Amino acid sequence: SENGIEIAGASNAGIFYGVQTLRKSIPAMAEGMNIELPAASINDYPRFPYRGMHLDVSRHFFPVDSVKKFIDILALHNMNRFHWHLTDDQGWRIEIKKYPELTQIGAQRKETVIGRNSGKYDGKPYGEGMFYTQDEIRDVIAYAQERFITIIPEIDLPGHQLAAITTYPDLGCTGGPYEVWTQWGVSDDVICAGNEKAMTFLEDVLGEVINLFPSEYIHIGGDEAGKASWPTCKLCQARMKKEGLKDVNELQSYLIHRIEVFLNGHNRKLLGWDEILEGGLAPNATVMSWRGTEGGMKAVESGHKAIMTPGEFCYFDSYQDAPDSQPEAIGGYLPLSKVYSFNPVPDTLSAEKVGLVYGVQANLFTEYIPTPEHAEMMIYPRVLALAEVAWSAPSKKNY
Repeated sequence: SENGIEIAGASNAGIFYGVQTLRKSIPAMAEGMNIELPAASINDYPRFPYRGMHLDVSRHFFPVDSVKKFIDILALHNMNRFHWHLTDDQGWRIEIKKYPELTQIGAQRKETVIGRNSGKYDGKPYGEGMFYTQDEIRDVIAYAQERFITIIPEIDLPGHQLAAITTYPDLGCTGGPYEVWTQWGVSDDVICAGNEKAMTFLEDVLGEVINLFPSEYIHIGGDEAGKASWPTCKLCQARMKKEGLKDVNELQSYLIHRIEVFLNGHNRKLLGWDEILEGGLAPNATVMSWRGTEGGMKAVESGHKAIMTPGEFCYFDSYQDAPDSQPEAIGGYLPLSKVYSFNPVPDTLSAEKVGLVYGVQANLFTEYIPTPEHAEMMIYPRVLALAEVAWSAPSKKNY
């Protein structure tokens, strides 16, 4: 009105988003200026409960201050989930008290491949001291909570575990020797699904993760698990025989189910990439659909929640302009307009299933993104487009 601005919301988060809208209505260089805003009434609310962005800190590490800046970017655009990809074949980045060697051995690779797995390496060790202590993680969680952002940690399993089995070779099927991966892509060396010691290790790690992170979900990956060693591994074969599993997909499903029982026992829910559908979906799991939206639709049709993050619209490691004008990227072509055009809910979905599409997320894997500055260049301005996909009904959007 002419005498002031009132912001009211159904929750503290709602009021916070009202403040962000007001911030964005004021010119950036506003200090000392007389600002006039038109008297108006704005009634606003989000389309989806889950509005997320992912950051991979395994391939390249991002210090705490840059992670906080990343969180600020999300908060300014009404995003409320930060998916923190903490472990992978190329480095383990979270302190686990029971297994201190994970950040002494598993965080470090002896060198890094140049370009697209060219066969040439830079000869520079990478990763010493590049991990988050549990105190640093608590600090980042508190920082995010003040901005109404929930951090969802990801410990990828049973694949993408090379940093872990390099540290503890007896957790792999062959016993090693292994090395933290110096190239990009997906290693075939995975954790041994038949080894009870490996299950104990995973539960111990997830137990510490649960104690740190208050999020409803724990992300367990579940994607791209190279199962090449399982058919010839005596322990895996014994497990399959004992449990009546007919193939290695069912063995992976067995492992995911066991992890889900563990998480549910600690009042947490399992979130995984769409490969967790293979061999039968764990009963209370939510699917993050990255290989198109098909996995998400399959999950929704069977009564599970889905988060849509298909590569063609949501992978911000793709080129956003003509590749010859951009730094090297993983491939693909995803301009701003295409991100904006994404509709996470297909028109064919029945009304009662629409509510199971829980939200959307953008992903940033960092094989070709070595610095926070480069990460910002890849995120902006595309995250603004995704933020509007997540917040606004299609009828309200205008590119």
